[in-house]
Amino acid sequence: MQVVRIGLDLAKYVFEVHGVDNHGKVVVRKRLRRDAVVRFFANLPACLVGMEASNGAHYWARVLTELGHQVRLISPQFVTPYVKSNKNDRNDAEAICEAVGRPSMRFVPRKSSDQLAVQAVHRIRRRLVADRVRLVNQIRGLLSEHGIVIARDISQLRRGLAVIVGNDNDGLSEMVRSLMRELQTELAELDRRIATYDRRIREIFRASEPCQRLGKIEGIGPVAATALIAAVGDRTCFKNGRQFAAWLGLVPKQRSSGGRARLLGISKRGDRYLRTLMIHGARAALSRAGGKQDPRSLWLGKMRQRRHPNVAAVALANKNARIVWAMLSGDTAYEPALSVKAA
Repeated sequence: MQVVRIGLDLAKYVFEVHGVDNHGKVVVRKRLRRDAVVRFFANLPACLVGMEASNGAHYWARVLTELGHQVRLISPQFVTPYVKSNKNDRNDAEAICEAVGRPSMRFVPRKSSDQLAVQAVHRIRRRLVADRVRLVNQIRGLLSEHGIVIARDISQLRRGLAVIVGNDNDGLSEMVRSLMRELQTELAELDRRIATYDRRIREIFRASEPCQRLGKIEGIGPVAATALIAAVGDRTCFKNGRQFAAWLGLVPKQRSSGGRARLLGISKRGDRYLRTLMIHGARAALSRAGGKQDPRSLWLGKMRQRRHPNVAAVALANKNARIVWAMLSGDTAYEPALSVKAA
């Protein structure tokens, strides 16, 4: 019998394969070592291959696509309901095979090598920013133990550290001052590395025409534009802008029952990094809209008067996400007047 659908459970070294025919009958159930995966699929007729969107999934999707197979990536949360009995690699492969055959299943957009490279830049930068936040918090905590309190602004901390390491009359011991000097050097190094990645992102932004088109939207700059282009692979996975906004977790979470609709806060599903960039960008756009008389700024001002600033920021981020999808799917430029008419 010919294999028409395969569930492939990914791992570092041992892969589990579960394949069925047109009638759903199991025709292959096999365990493969990593070096045997390509050989196995190269000798297999073209079929539908499902995988969880986990570490290495985009690489294997690219490899199997080059071998002629049709590959679909599924979010792990959508595979879990199909797992029978206990969880193990074999049952996971069977669940993936079952899930990928569902006509209503939603799939994860596949990324190219260039998209993964841009995404790597963003992930390293995000880790460095988190390291800097942890370092700054530690410095504040250590100084507060000695009665020195510095304002929360990081620029105030830099200036305060410069004064502390150069002042001998503030009551600090020489050991603490030496430690502050080392932490100041570490903070300067993190600032330098983050600035380097910021320059890389700006270079990627300038070299990408889609990124520059997205950068015209109020609330989306080089960081958000490059992150969006890197995250959105196959745009046909989204039927409309609302699905794209829901993928980012910017739509209300539902608790509806008995014909009574109940909407809560945003779902916060999807990529937290992208959602954070969209919401922070929307906050910046709202702060700059005051006093302007263009239609979009007037619309933002009215929304700010009606709703809480945080609600208005999320609403604008949701709207910007839909605009992004419309621009990418239609390959069009940003038109502020149309965005206000669609409000």
